[in-house]
Amino acid sequence: MPVSVRLDKETEELLEKAARITRRPKSRVMKESIKDYCLRIVAGHGKRPYDLASDLIGKEGSGRGDLSVRGEEILRELLRKKHNDCY
Repeated sequence: MPVSVRLDKETEELLEKAARITRRPKSRVMKESIKDYCLRIVAGHGKRPYDLASDLIGKEGSGRGDLSVRGEEILRELLRKKHNDCY
């Protein structure tokens, strides 16, 4: 199905760079990107917050005396790393 999309200059440049690096047509990069994004959205739909963060909970085991003081900061770092790994 043909779809027309208008991209801002920054996104267009990023798409062109990704296409050059992967040596794939821009249309294929767009299709794969959209599919990956939509699959992640659909997979996360209906999940509880615990389900989305379960791989992070319990990751920092005992032996760290600063968890009660830095717990929020440590969790924020783990979430930032997880987010960056996804993209």
